[in-house]
Amino acid sequence: MASKVIMPKLGLTMKEGKIVKWYKKENEEVKKGEKLFSIETDKLTNDVEAKEAGVLRKIIRQAGELVPCMEPVAIIGDANEDISRLLNEVGAGEVQEEKVRPAEAVAAEGKKAEGKKEKRVKISPAAKKLALEHNIDLTELVGSGPNGRIVLDDVKAYLEKRDKVKTTPAAAKLADELGVDLSQIEKDDRIRKEDVYQYYRDRRLAEIAEAEDKRIEMTTMRKIIAERMTDSWTKAPVVHFNIRVDTTRMKELRQQLKAVVNITYTDIIVAITSRVLLQFPLLNGTVDGEEIILRNYVNMGVAVALEDGLLVPVVKYSHMKGLKEISDEIKDLSYRARNNQLNPDEITGGTFTITNLGMFGVESFTPIINQPESAILGVNAIVDTPVVEDGNIVIKPMMNLSLTADHRIVDGAVAAQFLAKLKEYLENPALLLL
Repeated sequence: MASKVIMPKLGLTMKEGKIVKWYKKENEEVKKGEKLFSIETDKLTNDVEAKEAGVLRKIIRQAGELVPCMEPVAIIGDANEDISRLLNEVGAGEVQEEKVRPAEAVAAEGKKAEGKKEKRVKISPAAKKLALEHNIDLTELVGSGPNGRIVLDDVKAYLEKRDKVKTTPAAAKLADELGVDLSQIEKDDRIRKEDVYQYYRDRRLAEIAEAEDKRIEMTTMRKIIAERMTDSWTKAPVVHFNIRVDTTRMKELRQQLKAVVNITYTDIIVAITSRVLLQFPLLNGTVDGEEIILRNYVNMGVAVALEDGLLVPVVKYSHMKGLKEISDEIKDLSYRARNNQLNPDEITGGTFTITNLGMFGVESFTPIINQPESAILGVNAIVDTPVVEDGNIVIKPMMNLSLTADHRIVDGAVAAQFLAKLKEYLENPALLLL
């Protein structure tokens, strides 16, 4: 029996999805569990599988369309089954009609534009002869004759304007040899030979490089990132704080645990930061109108860089988890984030975010708060640095931490106390055992 295929709701916060592509065409056989179409939400891209076998009788919503959750996008049924009732229910005929009209209009506009490109310049033979003698680009001339036709006086007027340009004799000679229009060289004083050569060289480089500006449409993820980062930057008055941490004992801890589990610096920082945040609830809180939401738990967001954007999967209740459990969970979430396998609920509910650019050699940066959180911690590269210890200069593996905090609820003293306590724990990770 024929049935509708709907836009699934892949999480509590999902309201709509964009159809990226259809894996099947109309009237093509579909097996149960086979990939049917791909959707893109504000955070993820997911493949939707067919819940039953049959034939894809009708595609109601096309690739590129935004569709609200639970609305029909297609109809699956038997090859010869009457699906007119379902078509009437979803108004498929109207949908199809709406899609065809713009496509035809676009095609017509395209032909029209193409025709314009091929349109020849209207110019008299005498005007054309004079223009070519002086290496004038005909498209730069404005015609004053009937129907915009370029006449001899138009070319003379152009030459008169061009000849008013102040230039040295050597520059004028070189410009004539190279076919350079001196009026195109912008300079306040007299144009010299080197100016002509520079202009010619730049123009030739552009031709050789086949320079072009390419426009690409933002993905849904990139649009959302742009909107949210702009919103965060304009909404919260932020303050940036930096502190330097000696990672000697962190490195020793990693080495000691290497035989059991391959933990990263991010794992250690997540584990320690989760515990320290409980002592500084304002950095783990949220501004909600004229109220502040404080929490007795930590859901730690860990930023993961993707080819076309950024995801922040969340380690839920990270303050209650051990180092190995946190390490395993971060590895799993990061892997699935890069392979579009995350559930939307796994990237929501964060209370604080850590973003690590240290592996790229970055030594300091100012991360933007992931709203509605009130703070974000940037982790930087570990650099062997000369420091003074007991009156002697020694080399230590030092790392900068970059904190951005919402000044509406986090004052400078609170942020400084948080960083000082975090530094104490990171420099003595054995305190985790207490």
